Amino acid sequence: MGGFLKSATRAAVLATSAFALQLELTMAARAWEPISPVSGVESVVLTGHDMTLSDLMHIARDGAKVSLSPEAAQRSHDAFDLLLEAAREGMAVYWFNRGAGDKRENWIFKGDPLEANNHRLLEKIQLQRFQEEAPVPGEPEVQDEALVRAVMAIRANTMTYEAASPALTRMLQDLLNHRITPVLPLRGSLGEGDLRILCGIAATMVGVGDAYYNGVRMSAADALHKAGLTPLKPFGADDAALISSDAYAVARAAFAVEEGRRALDWADLTLAIDLQGMNSSVTPLSAPVQAGHPYRWLNWDAKRVMQLLRGSYLFDADPHRVIQDPESLRASSIRQGAAWQSWSELQHTVQIELNSSDHNPAIRVGVSPDDSWELSTPQMMQYYVHGSDADRHLHGYILSNANWDPYPLANQVEAFTIALGNMDVAITQRIYRFENPFFTIVSPRNVLNDAQYREYFGSRIGYAAADVFQDVQGQLNPVPPEGNAIIATVEDLQAQTYLKTVRLQQTVTDTMHLLAMDMNQGCSWMVLRGIQDARRTFGPTSHKACDLLPRGPSARMAFLTTYDPAVLMPDTPPVMEQTP
Repeated sequence: MGGFLKSATRAAVLATSAFALQLELTMAARAWEPISPVSGVESVVLTGHDMTLSDLMHIARDGAKVSLSPEAAQRSHDAFDLLLEAAREGMAVYWFNRGAGDKRENWIFKGDPLEANNHRLLEKIQLQRFQEEAPVPGEPEVQDEALVRAVMAIRANTMTYEAASPALTRMLQDLLNHRITPVLPLRGSLGEGDLRILCGIAATMVGVGDAYYNGVRMSAADALHKAGLTPLKPFGADDAALISSDAYAVARAAFAVEEGRRALDWADLTLAIDLQGMNSSVTPLSAPVQAGHPYRWLNWDAKRVMQLLRGSYLFDADPHRVIQDPESLRASSIRQGAAWQSWSELQHTVQIELNSSDHNPAIRVGVSPDDSWELSTPQMMQYYVHGSDADRHLHGYILSNANWDPYPLANQVEAFTIALGNMDVAITQRIYRFENPFFTIVSPRNVLNDAQYREYFGSRIGYAAADVFQDVQGQLNPVPPEGNAIIATVEDLQAQTYLKTVRLQQTVTDTMHLLAMDMNQGCSWMVLRGIQDARRTFGPTSHKACDLLPRGPSARMAFLTTYDPAVLMPDTPPVMEQTP
């Protein structure tokens, strides 16, 4: 059967414990993982409205450069001017002329922020805050350059809604475009805004701490110098504009969405391979059956797998084919369709997070008291900026809020993790059902000669699949809601999005391990079915996938994680309509 039939004998390491594989991955992850920039990749224009996952991956992984659209640049500039005008008009603005957290009632300055004394004070305060933000030497660090770049790209896009100084806006783009990658602390976010994580970006901007320049670690000051950049002179409320964000959690969720889509594509393709390897009945996937259970995603997935089987011998009559397969084969498209539904909901939410403000306070330029009934009330009018010659007569509201609370994102991260686990149990069971002649009807020894048997069935899955699924089970318990009253009891909720996204990413990795084992076994059985009856044909896509599959557990895992199965698939998943 093409390359799969001609490949070398399966390595005995197939049965290696998943614990050992995971240990190997963990050890490797301790070293800095630089990106491999792609030459000629188009730059991405950030508008604040239409960043896609593909755009984000081009910036994060391929090294694409960024720029702001004229509209986004103007929106950012207007928000900054409105902030300055609010202080001139005597408005109390959280985290600007008032303190943050338990200092929210303390005035930092009054009057015009551009007045000489106030200007000097703000420059001093802002520079001090940026300088104090470097990670502590020796603490765990984010080791994935692509992830750090994703955090910066998300913040560059969403910060166009915030009151960032033009200098801060430019510097964030400059770090991306000159491939200066700040050292970020791995821990420190409680999920209600990733302030501690994003502080590492602030430190790099003013030349404090360490950073990577073109993948090489050095002092941030040296990295800026080599790139021809002058350290930032932050002003206004730049520390708030930069770090008051969930960009770290959103970046991790975005990677999980992208990698999860790849895993689900492989799951559909591997199910088609397994069905042909088992000589299964296709009736559960048929249109009449699906019409009786009208769930959009379940029906779509069944139709997709059926399309992958088109041209297969499974549609020929076979007196030896059983009337009903084990539940793990019959129900797999249901589990996979349900996982696709959960993936779609998370993908939709991530898309919103990539293109909206999660900042406190909210800066809304151009909003007027007559736009909504509550805006004209005395309470709300306290936060209305009337405008003057100094800010080009811009007007709008600056409003305290909780938009950094990361829901529904946090809920849907956990929901997708659980959906994958419920899919993975079916994959694991499918793997072991192939070892039982009650389901396969034949034993490999009954069909293959000794050389063929050694080639395709010379080593066993053994405990590996069960081991990996135990790891999956460990990721599935939702993180209990938490509320520690910290910062003088002002910040009394935590969302633990770091832990939630880590669990999801580990579950995606485990899913790929299971799929690598399952696909190898399914392809071996497809070979057996072809040898059993040379007249049998197979779905073209599954045949090609088996030809592409390399030998050896590490090679198979690398193949599944680097080769995009979307190029093989007959269609793409439906896209949820965006919220108006």
